Amino acid sequence: MKILLIMDPGIAVPPPLYGGHERLVYMFAEEYQKMGHTVHLLAGPGSKISGTAHSFGINDLKRSKFQKIKELLFAWKFLYKKRKDFDLIHNFGRLAYLMPILNAPVKKIMTYGRTVDAKNIYGINKFANQNLRFTAPSYDCVASAKSIGHWTRVYNAIDFSKYKLAKNVGPDAPLIFLSRLDRVKGCHIAIQVAKATNQKLIIAGNISALESEKEYFDKEIKPFIDNEQISYVGVVNDEQKNEYLGTAKAMLFPINVREAFGMVMAEAMACGTPVIAFNAGATPEVIINSVNGYVVNNKDEMIQTLDQVKLIDRSHCRENAESRFDVTVIANEYLTLFDHN
Repeated sequence: MKILLIMDPGIAVPPPLYGGHERLVYMFAEEYQKMGHTVHLLAGPGSKISGTAHSFGINDLKRSKFQKIKELLFAWKFLYKKRKDFDLIHNFGRLAYLMPILNAPVKKIMTYGRTVDAKNIYGINKFANQNLRFTAPSYDCVASAKSIGHWTRVYNAIDFSKYKLAKNVGPDAPLIFLSRLDRVKGCHIAIQVAKATNQKLIIAGNISALESEKEYFDKEIKPFIDNEQISYVGVVNDEQKNEYLGTAKAMLFPINVREAFGMVMAEAMACGTPVIAFNAGATPEVIINSVNGYVVNNKDEMIQTLDQVKLIDRSHCRENAESRFDVTVIANEYLTLFDHN
């Protein structure tokens, strides 16, 4: 097939550091290419794939509304002009980009990575359309669309070939918390769990630029960092992520928000590291109790469950996650989506 992937400008594809959907788009572009398809990408400046990249807009997450309107008009013109050039258009960007081709026969996938604005879906379905499918990475996320349109749960993916399995870790191996250091992500709870169980904890992730979140870090995280029991290693690249996840006995995920998927959970599992997560959003869909981690309801249950991670086979943890979240598996799910419907 001839496939077009679309991503909003703001961050280049692949992203130089952080970027959730930008990473996904790059992985799928490369995977589709490996599978023998012809791949094009419409994304922000500096984007590169093995296929053909088309640039639009500017890479600035704080760009103006006027700039976003210019980008929308560019996308409309591009898609209308090329509406007969592709067999599949897979959109990770704004739903509005698809307006000029809604009723074109080309197959269209609109992928969401967070809670869905059902009003937008309702509005788009008022227009004549064909061959349009919506996806989200968890049933919890799909539910936010309120059953409007044709929906399928398709998990987010990671490239398991880039993660090393650590089959065994010692009894004194640390815990790890890897996420943006916002209050809703629960780093302060991870610290409390480590303190209550006398475990070492490695904290990795970026500090938000928001004043309220910087204050949270300064008051509720920084005072506990002693670089002995509690260590903060800052932002980590892929190589460091492999190292820290692989040497941990468990990853703590005490999130207090409806996470649509939680890529870091799959990344931990790819290293064989089980995840203990609060029961919120997609965590019950990602985690299979006693196989790749445990879903708990609060801090006390997290503390009580921590000793059970030693019963989990780390090789099986990875194998199970790979069978569900590897990019090859998910790419095939997308490409057969219309057959399933």
